[in-house]
Amino acid sequence: MGCGSGGCSSGGCSSGGCSSGGCNKLNTFDWLAEMDLPPHMKPFDIVEVRFKGTRKEFYKSTFVDFFTNEYVVVEAENGYDIGKVSLKGELVKLQLKKYNRSEHDTDFRKILRKATEADIAKFKENQELEVPTMYKARSIAMELGLSMKLSDVEYQGDRRKATFFYTAEERVDFRELIKRLAESFKVRIEMRQIGYRQEAGRLGAIGSCGRELCCSTWLTDFKIVSNHAARYQNLSLNPLKLNGQCGKLKCCLNFELESYMEAIKEFPQENYVTLTFAENKIYKSVKTDILKRIMWFSPQTEIGGEWLSFPVSQVIAYQEQNKRGEFPVLELQEKKSLKPEKVELEFKNDMGIGSLTRLDEKDRRKNANNRHKNKSRQHQNQGNAPKPQQQKPTNPQNGEGNGNRNHRRPNPNNRPNRNPNQTKPNNQNPN
Repeated sequence: MGCGSGGCSSGGCSSGGCSSGGCNKLNTFDWLAEMDLPPHMKPFDIVEVRFKGTRKEFYKSTFVDFFTNEYVVVEAENGYDIGKVSLKGELVKLQLKKYNRSEHDTDFRKILRKATEADIAKFKENQELEVPTMYKARSIAMELGLSMKLSDVEYQGDRRKATFFYTAEERVDFRELIKRLAESFKVRIEMRQIGYRQEAGRLGAIGSCGRELCCSTWLTDFKIVSNHAARYQNLSLNPLKLNGQCGKLKCCLNFELESYMEAIKEFPQENYVTLTFAENKIYKSVKTDILKRIMWFSPQTEIGGEWLSFPVSQVIAYQEQNKRGEFPVLELQEKKSLKPEKVELEFKNDMGIGSLTRLDEKDRRKNANNRHKNKSRQHQNQGNAPKPQQQKPTNPQNGEGNGNRNHRRPNPNNRPNRNPNQTKPNNQNPN
C-alpha cells in the first residue's frame, strides 16, 4: 500500500517516508524531518541512498539542500550511479551503528550532484533493459548447462556495468558465461551470489499472512530458523505451511519464540504426563495450551471419555500427590469438556437500531398483502364474468342427447332381479 493508494499516514514520501512501509523496500520513517536543528549544530553530512531492491549504501554529501526520495548521482567504482535518497539527518547515525559503521571512516563515496532530467531518463531506460537482459542471460546459462538460477540484474547508472544476482546450491564455474554476456551486452559483467532469503527480499512478494514479505520491507538480519521453533509453538510440521516464498522456514517463526520458551518453563519436563486419580482412573496428557497455561488429558481406563483440562499449577500438585502415593478424587466441578459450548447470539438494541430481522418481517407483510390483493381481484373477476347457460338434461332412452358416442352404458351386473315366471316383453306388434 503506497502513497498512491492513500496508505501514507505520515503525509507522503516527501515528509520522510510512509509509515506503512509499502512505498519502498526497507523503508525508514524519519520522525525528525519536521524538527529544526539547534543553531550550534551542523547537519549530518552522511546520507543513506537506496538503489534497486534492498541495496542501500552510505555517501558523504557536501550539500544538504535535497529532499527524501530525490534522485541523486553518486560515485561508483568506474563511473557513476543513480539512486534515491532514503534517509538523511541524525537518524543516519543510528543506521550506521546498525551496520557496524563509523561516521569517521574514510571509505565513504561522495554524492556528485542532483540528478538532471537526462540522468533520470537514462535511469528509466536502464530499468526497461533489465527484463530482456534477464531473459537472454537465462537462455545463455541454460545453453551452457550451468546449475544456477539468475534471479535479478541491475544496470549501473552510466550503463557501464551490469550486476547479475544468482542463487546456486554448489560452486559454479561461470567464466564462459561472463564472456558470452560481455559479448552480447557490451558492458562489464559482475556476478554476485546471494542466498534464497536475499533473493526473496529483492524480488518481493505477498506472504501467506496477506502482507508483504518481512525481508523486503523491514527485516535485514536473517537468523537461522530451525524446526524446534515450530515444535515449541505446537505447530504442525507441515513444510507447505512452515516454508516461505524462499523455500526456507519462515523468519516469523522466531518472532514469538522467546515468549514461548519463557512460558514453557512452567510446564512439566516430561513429554507425556500421566495422572492417577481415585477409583483407578488414569489420564494422559494429549494437548498443551502454552499461552493459557492449560493442559488437556484424555482417559486411559475408559473408552469414549471426555477430555479434562487443568491449569499447570494444579497438574504439578497432582504429580506430587501421585509421587507420595496419594490419589486425589476427581470432582465433577473440575471436569471440562473440550467441545465448544453452544453460544446463542442475541442482538442488543443499545443504539436505538431496530431488530436485525425487521426487513424479513417487512417482506412477510408485503407478501401477505399481495396475496390478499390477488384474492380480491379473483373474486371481482368471478362476479363480473357472464354466467354459463344451463343445458337441459338429456335422456338417452328417449333419443335426446348430444350425440356423444362415448356415452357410458349401464353395467349389466347392476340390473334388477327378474321373476323367472315372467315372460320377456315382446315389443313386436302381432297385427
